[in-house]
Amino acid sequence: MIASPGLTALVLAGVRPGGDPLAEHAGVSHKALIDIGGLPMLQRVLLALAGVPAIARIVVAIDRPELVAALPACGKPVTVLPARSGPSASVAHALAVLGAPMLVTTADHALLQSSWVLQFLAADDGNDDVLVALARREAVQAAVPRTQRTWLRFADGDYSGCNLFLLRTTAALGIVALWQQLEADRKRPLALLQRLGFGYALRYRCGWLRLDRALRRLGSLSGARLRAVILTDGRAAIDVDKVADLELVRGLIGEYPP
Repeated sequence: MIASPGLTALVLAGVRPGGDPLAEHAGVSHKALIDIGGLPMLQRVLLALAGVPAIARIVVAIDRPELVAALPACGKPVTVLPARSGPSASVAHALAVLGAPMLVTTADHALLQSSWVLQFLAADDGNDDVLVALARREAVQAAVPRTQRTWLRFADGDYSGCNLFLLRTTAALGIVALWQQLEADRKRPLALLQRLGFGYALRYRCGWLRLDRALRRLGSLSGARLRAVILTDGRAAIDVDKVADLELVRGLIGEYPP
């Protein structure tokens, strides 16, 4: 593991423009504050990050600092940065202000475990600008058969994202900028395909594109070297995006004491 003590962890906890239906469903102002097993989701994430020796400080991107101040201490220094208009904008701002390396996760990663972060960081060999955590479909379905995920379908297997990223160097700004562009184009499929390249989009659609080739393509577009780290515990792919996820995680949380 290259990451040494002094690593900053960023937790994305802002509210998307227009509000969050899941927060409204749970009767809270922010999805990050939804109670799971007697603790807000954000608190569970902070406790998991605090259990990682390499992490020296935790920064929460949120629009209301007093919500973080009201949480119990987690064992590591916790500060706040104002959340921006969306996740990618918040990451770009944090990276510009705090620098690299930076571990990034989300406040709705309620099952997050220190051991998953340790496995992820242990895969860092110093040769990449960005590491992305994924889980194989087989591992996810074996761990949580009833979950409904969005799968990234490649020629060498199906994967789900684990909301865990390591931005190792300042070159990661390139992939964050690309992320912002893709977010802006998400409702314009033609613009999105043009940005990624029709050939790559066609190969992906037909199931011909391998994961490593896709990451190299993103790297060529962003100027950053990317690599996937495959986590062994399929539960690492479970976050809370909708009511069904919330019910699922509340049922699983007994396996994850705080």
